Amino acid sequence: MEKSILEYAAQCLNDEAKAVSDLVGQLDENFVKAVELMFHCKGKVIVTGVGKSGHIGEKIAATLSSTGTPSFFINPLDAYHGDMGVITKEDVVLAMSNSGMTDELLRFIPMLLHMNVPIIGMTSDPGSLLAKYSTAHILVSVEKEACPLNLAPTSSTTAQLAMGDAIAVTLMRLRDFKQRDFAQFHPGGHLGKRLLTTANDVMRTEDLPIIPRDMHLAEAIIHVSKGKLGLGLCVENGQLAGLITDGDIRRAMERWQEKFFNRIVEDIMTTKPKVVTPDTRISTILKLMHENKVHMVPVVDENNKLVGVVDHYSCML
Repeated sequence: MEKSILEYAAQCLNDEAKAVSDLVGQLDENFVKAVELMFHCKGKVIVTGVGKSGHIGEKIAATLSSTGTPSFFINPLDAYHGDMGVITKEDVVLAMSNSGMTDELLRFIPMLLHMNVPIIGMTSDPGSLLAKYSTAHILVSVEKEACPLNLAPTSSTTAQLAMGDAIAVTLMRLRDFKQRDFAQFHPGGHLGKRLLTTANDVMRTEDLPIIPRDMHLAEAIIHVSKGKLGLGLCVENGQLAGLITDGDIRRAMERWQEKFFNRIVEDIMTTKPKVVTPDTRISTILKLMHENKVHMVPVVDENNKLVGVVDHYSCML
C-alpha cells in the first residue's frame, strides 16, 4: 500500500510538472501583448474568474500587487450587484476560465466592452467566446488533468498559477523591481524587516571596548573579554584606526608564545577593517559578514568616526 501511495503522488507531480513545462511552447505574441497592456496600464489590473479559476485569480492578483503592479480580484457575480463601480477606463481586466465558456464570466464581458476596458483572457481554448472577445488571449492548455478521472481541476489550475507567476515575474523585470521595492510592499514580513532596518536601528553604541594602539596585548585581552564583542577597537581622535579580534589574539599567542606579552595592539591590529555606515541596511551587513567570514562590523560616519558596532545576533530580526 505504501508503494502505491508514493506512486500515485509521484504520478500527480509528474503530470503537473509536464503541464507547466508545456506552457513554454504556448508563449506567443499574445503573451507579449498582454504583458505590455499591464505594463502600460495607468490604473489597476482587475483579475476575475469563477470557481477554481477564481481562487487562482485571487492568488495572481495578490502576487501582482506585491511585485509592483497594482491589482485586485473581483468576483464577476459581485460585479453585477454594484462592484462594477471600482473598474475604470484606465484599468485592464485579466479574465480567467479554463473552458473560456463560463456563463457567469461571459455575462461580465459586455460591460467591459461597453467601457472600452482592455480584456486579457486566459483560457485553454483559443476558439472560446472569452478568447474571441479578448484584446489579448493567453493560452493555458494542458494535455490532461492529474486527477485520475481527468475531471477535477488539478494540472489546469497549476498551469494557470504558473502562467500568472510568469506574468508577474516578467513585469518585475520590466519595472526593474528591486529588493527594497519588495520590502516596501512587505514591511511586516521577515524579509521586509531585513531590507528596511539599518545599522543605526540595531547597533551597540555604549560600553564599546576601546583600546589604544600602544596597549600591551596582555591588557588588551582583558578589554576584549569585558567588551563581550570578541574584538577591541583602536580609536584615535574619535576616528577608527583599527581593530583586533579574539582570533587575532589567539594567533599572536601561537606565533610569539612567551614573547606575546611584550607585544602591543599595533603589532596585530587590522588597520583597514570592513566597516559600514549607520544607514547601511541589515541585508547588506549580513552579506558582508558572510563574504568576509566575520561576525561583527564597526559602524562609522562619513568622517570615519566610530559610532557603534553591529554583531551578527543583532541582525537576526
